[in-house]
Amino acid sequence: MGRTQTFDTGDVVRAARAVFWEHGFESAALPELERVTGLSRSSIYHAFGSKRGLFDAAVDSYLDEVIRPRLAPLTADPVAPTALEEYLTGLRGALTRHDTLPASSGCLLVNASASPIGHDDAVARTIASYRAELRAAFGNGVRARVGAATPDEQRLLADICTGLVISAFASVRVDPEAAIGYLDNARALIAAHSD
Repeated sequence: MGRTQTFDTGDVVRAARAVFWEHGFESAALPELERVTGLSRSSIYHAFGSKRGLFDAAVDSYLDEVIRPRLAPLTADPVAPTALEEYLTGLRGALTRHDTLPASSGCLLVNASASPIGHDDAVARTIASYRAELRAAFGNGVRARVGAATPDEQRLLADICTGLVISAFASVRVDPEAAIGYLDNARALIAAHSD
């Protein structure tokens, strides 16, 4: 008969997620993961199979608890005309609050894309899917706000916004002002093309 689980899986995954988000998969040391989760190494391996299994659970948690709630107004039916600007303004706020992981560490998946774990096929697929999810949400926001633009113009605006948001996530650790500038440029671009 197996052991009874005495911990909350969600709490453990969220604690590990913060470590992976701040340090990356490769630099997230098992002793630190043990410390923040309150689990022994054997318990981590029993529950998640490996450090990589814990990372995969952290990525799923990140998408479900951090990314998708923020994108929800851009995936609603209908999408409000102001949804994309509100997303960009909210993200700008998150990146300027210095006591938050987005401000200090950017995006867990953008960071993973630039590290060795990003070369793993499954992780690369997850990152590509995440980028596509962002792009689709931004496309919805552009169509809601810039309905008079041609489909080609709408696609271009959504692509540019996606690139600027990813650039903001990638640069906030080393150049917060540039990261905020990318988001401000996205907002200005949308405003300039608004109906």
